[in-house]
Amino acid sequence: MIGAGKTKDHSALADVFNQDEPRVNWHDETLWFIRQKRDKAAFAIPDWELLRETASQIKAHTLSHLSQYLQEFEKNAQANGITVHWAADAQEHNKLVHSILQKHGVDRMVKSKSMLTEECHLNDYLARHGIEVTDSDLGERIVQLAQEPPSHIVLPCIHKKKEEIGEIFHEHLGTAAGMSDPQVLTETARQHLRETFLTRRAALTGVNFAVAETGEFVVCTNEGNADMGAHLADVHIASMGIEKLIPRREHLGVFLRLLTRSATGQPITTYSSHFRKPRPGHEMHVVLVDNGRSVQLGREDFRNSLKCIRCGACMNTCPVYRRSGGHSYQSAVAGPIGSILAPNLDMKKHADLPFASTLCGSCTNVCPVKIDIHDQLYKWRQVVVQEGHVDAKKAAGMKAMAAVLSSPATFMLAGKAGRLFMRRVPLLVNNSFNPWYKQREMPQPPNESFREWYRKNRKQHDQ
Repeated sequence: MIGAGKTKDHSALADVFNQDEPRVNWHDETLWFIRQKRDKAAFAIPDWELLRETASQIKAHTLSHLSQYLQEFEKNAQANGITVHWAADAQEHNKLVHSILQKHGVDRMVKSKSMLTEECHLNDYLARHGIEVTDSDLGERIVQLAQEPPSHIVLPCIHKKKEEIGEIFHEHLGTAAGMSDPQVLTETARQHLRETFLTRRAALTGVNFAVAETGEFVVCTNEGNADMGAHLADVHIASMGIEKLIPRREHLGVFLRLLTRSATGQPITTYSSHFRKPRPGHEMHVVLVDNGRSVQLGREDFRNSLKCIRCGACMNTCPVYRRSGGHSYQSAVAGPIGSILAPNLDMKKHADLPFASTLCGSCTNVCPVKIDIHDQLYKWRQVVVQEGHVDAKKAAGMKAMAAVLSSPATFMLAGKAGRLFMRRVPLLVNNSFNPWYKQREMPQPPNESFREWYRKNRKQHDQ
């Protein structure tokens, strides 16, 4: 299963994805279609750039005063009757959630989409301790039944075709063999999940935004599944990364206008649900999770990545992500933003991800909170090389290239030698050992270098 373990790097797993060319083309075109929807939705708002700048500044301010706002949120949430927990890392988060479920004798839980729990591998942890978790977001449920991780933070099963989903539902939910009608499959999932909502005593949701001023948190969905799970359960657990805070409730208007337009091109999320206090006789818990965020906050070059509101716009526009698939990143958050966040968690394991980019800057251009994504990817490359986590062959090649480019005489000699070999012995470069040749035809060698051409024409011009 792709994404199950660190057995290959991004390039190797992208090669696996690219073996199915029709799927790659369809994946590419679908995500680009969503990018186009984003553009139409954004350009329809005259103050779009002002919204982006405002959101970016709110996030920058919050990150600069994060400890203050976290304490304010805790105080106000507790005053509302919410139990607040603190988790330093993924293991502590998982243990806290498990202890809450144990306290209530719960062995089956319903969960809405939460990339933080994917990051913490909560489902696997609870399964090992005898607790069944059912993901209620339709895309999440599909990949859960397929025993795969999500490949996109907003569109978890974007890599699946409806025929494949039909086969999964036939195997697990009893639909007719060969059934791929989206309406039938959706209704099947609806009936299957309705029974889950009605019978689960505990529900877990993610958190899109938390308001320090009021102690409330907001969950955004298009399916209403987070509401169904939370309102029908006796115990509601919300897993929240500490960077999800905003100072005041009035700031929500800025982010809610940006979030879904950037994610799917919709004017607003179908359900933006505010949770402020538990109902009488029920419990509400918020688990505040660090898991490397404080480290990233202390990295001056990368702290802006914590502004991310998980819209997925950078993935939808990225030419590398669109044609390599989310599983090739082997991280809960894939794409350009994931390539910044993942090395912070495990630099050695994810050292290849900052190189999985053209540095074209399209990700930065569409980011609703103005994260300098392509600049951070470039800076991560420098850090990875300095820390010695780059492939030895690549490091040697880069050193050789630096030596050639730093000496005009060596550069001219190398150019002449290269042109000579490409003309006389083309097999030296036109072979499978040359990674560049694997994906494209090598150009015909020129008869002279630009320097030689320039000198010759400059002499003629002077005459």
